[in-house]
Amino acid sequence: MRRRGAPAALLTAAALLAAPAGCGPSAGQGDGTSVHRAGERSAQDGANQSPGDGPAPGGGGPPVVDHVPTDDEVVFLTYDDGAERDPRFVELVRERRLPVSMFLTDSVVGPGYAHFARLRAVGASLQNHTLDHPALRGLPYAGQRAEICGQQRKLESRFGVRPHLFRPPYGTYDATTLRAAADCGIAAVVLWRVTLDGDGDLAYTRGAHRLTRGDIVSVPSVDTPSLSLADRTARLLRELEERGLRVGRLEDHIRRTGPSAV
Repeated sequence: MRRRGAPAALLTAAALLAAPAGCGPSAGQGDGTSVHRAGERSAQDGANQSPGDGPAPGGGGPPVVDHVPTDDEVVFLTYDDGAERDPRFVELVRERRLPVSMFLTDSVVGPGYAHFARLRAVGASLQNHTLDHPALRGLPYAGQRAEICGQQRKLESRFGVRPHLFRPPYGTYDATTLRAAADCGIAAVVLWRVTLDGDGDLAYTRGAHRLTRGDIVSVPSVDTPSLSLADRTARLLRELEERGLRVGRLEDHIRRTGPSAV
């Protein structure tokens, strides 16, 4: 999605970092448990690191996950930015009781917070995707903290809940990001293994090119999708059903598994 109001230099940097589909690439490789170490900076930089390397206890930041190890036959649906406000999607979430996670950016959502209040009322969770959607990697601590904590305060003031999950724009981050996220009360930094594009097709950042239990699926906002958000989600739900999978609530599984186990 094209970000509104961002400086040209920032947009250029973001374009270099972002993957062709989605908000950005997810880190790691292989089929195993996917938690990445605190010093990892981006999907490109993390490509040669082994999965399963999370920050040690007291290591200065929350775990970074793109897949949750679980015995439950579930995947996790996460939606980025908040630009697509499809009323039919609200009805789909309500009818199917989908525990989706919405990662919201304040400058993108704009006057659309009422739409997300309706989504929250039918079971969606609202999570943090920064105030203005900058590429965080390399920014000073104060700037990164302002972006993350600022959106924490925005969401708390509007909905009375402080998010525990955070998705860095474009999937890029550094050790400073993790320190700032921890200081803002974030329990886990959430990337993704699977992206659902504007045509309803799935792309995989690593591992098996099929949906597997524990996968985190990112559904980025798209400027001119060929399918509506409701239609893309319905198509994905049909594929999940064919594979014997259902939608799980991400924060519940991360909380249940815990950073040390993940």
